[in-house]
Amino acid sequence: MELQAGEGRVIAAAGLGRVLVATAVPVERDAVAQGFAAHGTSGSGIDVIDAGVGPALAAASVASALTAAALQGTPYDLVVSAGIGGGFQPDAPVGSLVVADEIVAADLGAETPDGFLSVTELGFGTVRHQPPGDLVRRVAEAAGARAGAVLTVSTVTGTAARATALRERHPTALAEAMEGFGVAEAAGAHGVPVLEIRAISNPVGPRDRAAWRIGDALAALTEGFGKLVPVLESWNRHDQ
Repeated sequence: MELQAGEGRVIAAAGLGRVLVATAVPVERDAVAQGFAAHGTSGSGIDVIDAGVGPALAAASVASALTAAALQGTPYDLVVSAGIGGGFQPDAPVGSLVVADEIVAADLGAETPDGFLSVTELGFGTVRHQPPGDLVRRVAEAAGARAGAVLTVSTVTGTAARATALRERHPTALAEAMEGFGVAEAAGAHGVPVLEIRAISNPVGPRDRAAWRIGDALAALTEGFGKLVPVLESWNRHDQ
């Protein structure tokens, strides 16, 4: 097993296709890396990087990593967006894990007198990506995660009114974060499947730092990723 210092952590996993895990910040990267390390993997195959905060920087960082790997003749087989996020209550309690069955750009569009219109409704593209359903089910079972939509927002929700509006537009939403859609766009441009996993650190709604449980969420992230190596080893994108 090898851990490389610097911006990324390289975790080895025998018999595994190449996987890129992209978090926003180093503390999330390290939590994921610790989960893989606890599994006692050996060989090579999983790269964990901190790609930056927000969909634009995450997309740019992941696209660069995917391009570099492809040029080196060692392309990735799966990209995972991972980290902590807000959970829609009561379905995604603090400390729980969520795996996205849809990755949705929730605030990419236009406000109109009749309400919000997404980019898709405006005719300019897509606002959602769907991870492989079989992989989502396997991850949920192995990690004890709930499956549902994870919303990508450029502005974190801080009021009950916005939380309600988001849930009304996206009834299956379990969590919100800031990078998943950007990561998914980069993966999609390279024809690589994508997955998003979030550990819930706070409720979506009124901004209350006293209610945040970042340490608990990071611990849940570590525990969850420690259970995923067998799933990743047994899943083959080319069988889908």
